[in-house]
Amino acid sequence: MKTKKIKILAASDIHGDTELTKKLAQKAEKEKVDLVVLCGDILGFKETKDIIKPFITKNKKILIIPGNHDSLATIDFITNFYKIKNLHGYSAIYENIGFFGAGGADIGPTTISEKEIFEALEKAYKDLKGIEKKVMVTHMHPKGSLSEFSGFKGSSAITKAIKKFKPTILIHGHIHEASGIEEQIGETKVINVGMEGKIIEI
Repeated sequence: MKTKKIKILAASDIHGDTELTKKLAQKAEKEKVDLVVLCGDILGFKETKDIIKPFITKNKKILIIPGNHDSLATIDFITNFYKIKNLHGYSAIYENIGFFGAGGADIGPTTISEKEIFEALEKAYKDLKGIEKKVMVTHMHPKGSLSEFSGFKGSSAITKAIKKFKPTILIHGHIHEASGIEEQIGETKVINVGMEGKIIEI
């Protein structure tokens, strides 16, 4: 089946900055995106209120995953409150494009092991059989990626998942100073979307 192209606004590492989410929501509206994907660390540095509300006000569909500064319980609360989808260990399909993900990282207040990251991605991927185009969403960067210039090693579980599942695109955050870096790993385009957000068409 031929897939329809969709436009995504992907961002990461908002860290509770509601003013930033307002700007991102305006960008999503201006660019007429079909979907907003938030790649973790939605909270963390500031006390915040209504962090997701600007996107809801603009009537945008939202997928999120936790970062290493987001507790799983808090992300579950946000997803239930705003009626949005947490991709950690789960998948979603929009216009026949599959999204699957795993949040967290191996450092910070909310840590997750390499084994747990891979198992979450594997569990999520199982529901996407027959889907041609797939977007993998993680908080951490893959091991061997350009984002490692920061001095923080990437995740071997994510690299393993790239090789096994061959997603069309991997979007991630976590390494702030690597925001905007794009590269190719195997058959997968890898993008560090950063806090300013990245418009992606697939």
